[in-house]
Amino acid sequence: MTSAEPNVDATADRNGGTASHSPDHSRRSFRLLRIGRAQLGDLVAYGTYLALGVLVMGRLWLDPYNRVLTGNEDDHGLHMFLIAHSERVIFHFENPLWSERLGVPDGVNMMSNTSMMALGIPVSPITHFFGAAVSVVLLLTLSLAGTAAAWYWVLSRHFVRSRAAAYIGGLWCGFAPTMISHANGHINFVAHFLVPFIVWRALKLREPGRVVRNSVILAVFIVLQIFINEEALLFAAMALGVFVLSYAAMRPAEAKAALRPMLAGLGVTAVLSFVVLAYPLWWQFFGPGHYRGLPYDPDAFVTDLAAYPAFARQSLAGDPATVEVLSNSPTEDNSFFGWPVLILLAVAVPLIWRSVASRAVLITGLFFAVISLGPTLVYKGEDTGIKLPFWLISEVPVIDLVSVTRFAIVATFAAGVVLALAADRIMDLAPDTAVAGHRIARPAKIVWWVALVAAFIPVAPLPAPVRGVEPLPDFIASGQWRPYVPEGRTLVPVPLADVTRGRLGMRWSALSDLEFQAPRGYFMGPADPPHNIDGSWGQAQRPTSLLLQEVSRNGVIPPIGEAERQAAREDLIYWRAGVVVLGEQRRVEELRVAMTELMGEPPQRVDDVWLWDVRDLPVPPKN
Repeated sequence: MTSAEPNVDATADRNGGTASHSPDHSRRSFRLLRIGRAQLGDLVAYGTYLALGVLVMGRLWLDPYNRVLTGNEDDHGLHMFLIAHSERVIFHFENPLWSERLGVPDGVNMMSNTSMMALGIPVSPITHFFGAAVSVVLLLTLSLAGTAAAWYWVLSRHFVRSRAAAYIGGLWCGFAPTMISHANGHINFVAHFLVPFIVWRALKLREPGRVVRNSVILAVFIVLQIFINEEALLFAAMALGVFVLSYAAMRPAEAKAALRPMLAGLGVTAVLSFVVLAYPLWWQFFGPGHYRGLPYDPDAFVTDLAAYPAFARQSLAGDPATVEVLSNSPTEDNSFFGWPVLILLAVAVPLIWRSVASRAVLITGLFFAVISLGPTLVYKGEDTGIKLPFWLISEVPVIDLVSVTRFAIVATFAAGVVLALAADRIMDLAPDTAVAGHRIARPAKIVWWVALVAAFIPVAPLPAPVRGVEPLPDFIASGQWRPYVPEGRTLVPVPLADVTRGRLGMRWSALSDLEFQAPRGYFMGPADPPHNIDGSWGQAQRPTSLLLQEVSRNGVIPPIGEAERQAAREDLIYWRAGVVVLGEQRRVEELRVAMTELMGEPPQRVDDVWLWDVRDLPVPPKN
């Protein structure tokens, strides 16, 4: 694919004569007009993308402090923690690769937890002055709009002639159902705005004589992407590999000519990237708090074949009951193109088939759509047992760590490029293009745009669903906790911060800018180090955390005797507790009774919380 701009003189002739002006003056005047229209088109594109981003995240914008995304409340809290950590890095000079704010006494390996520092650090002033809750909704909004804008810019400058065609490609890539799905809490999977630039700059490596320049630019993008989402970088690298191999198979002579500069560029890029990333990646895979594998089987999360023609739960035509059968979670509706868009893509194939590069894009998209189906075919929730190509690569290192359904994200972006290329082909039809003596350019354009609008309306995004949550207690917000948590001590929320049952504790930490240390939390870490470093959601459970989790879940208080009280004391010492805090929440009375039994004494009422002052407990030495 090469950059191509409309011929200015030909365009001028089509848009009226030049009788009253000299040819040179006419061309200059038209060029100025053309630039103005192009810039206006850019502004319209970027403005509508931003408006759509605000629309999708609008409900959360109304009250980011006291609302959560119901599609994935756990990851909403996790990403608030990640963003708050970046604020600690900038304003408190804390280690960017490590956090002692959660998971006491072990801590958290931030490189192993998609720290998103390339996003969190730029917005750290906003986090500092307005809180992580505002930064999260801001990043989700800007990431949706930014991904669309990035694809629009790259497409319009380097791959298509028509701004309108590029706009369609950007619109789909930024607001397709998979992006809207991940906007329910996955900032890192919405922030794909570097991906089109990585693809573009990687293809530029084939240019002879610019090895160093092109490699430096690509290396910068790669380093930044590592600190946003490594999985997206893996997808981009795999997609480029499939694209290049497909193109080379169809144009071997061109591929052979480009091989030397491409390999040289990749070599320089690898060296430059390694110099910057060697230590962070060592920390991720071998540093404190590292882990091996995932706490779930990635092959269990595959794309249901029936999902591609269906509509996602946050699409205008979506049916939540149907989607529940076809999707793993509200943040993993990774396909759901909708049957009208599939028909449109089928129509687009013959329009762009003459271009070898376009065929390579089609092959790439189809490849990732197929491998997203997993090792065996699943149809309408039932595993058919039919083996699929992914079965051959499912055990390949690194690939075996990816949630398989997410490969459909690449298919989504490929579909956006295909739609842009097809729209560009339609827009490029000359006015005198004829079939059987009839001019078809104008009718073809009308039919295309009507079909495009008709296909896009059913998959138009709905606002992300939210719900209200208990506000941050005044005891926490006002800083009244400080005397109870001296240096080296922790604040223990009831129930403890954890996945699914400890969301409140995660919010307390994030909304207070991680000012106090706390045990446990929702993050990825070793299951029970040093004996077991398999990947786990947070730390190994302790007797007290399990007991309080059960009370929070079902409201039933188990028998509590001396053994449970002794275990609670040992757990609080292990967690370096300074104070145990119970705020207003569901099951608050049952939790208060259970904790009173465990502590052997009633709590104090301070402001709007119940608390147990445990500063008299010993603090074990740090490892």
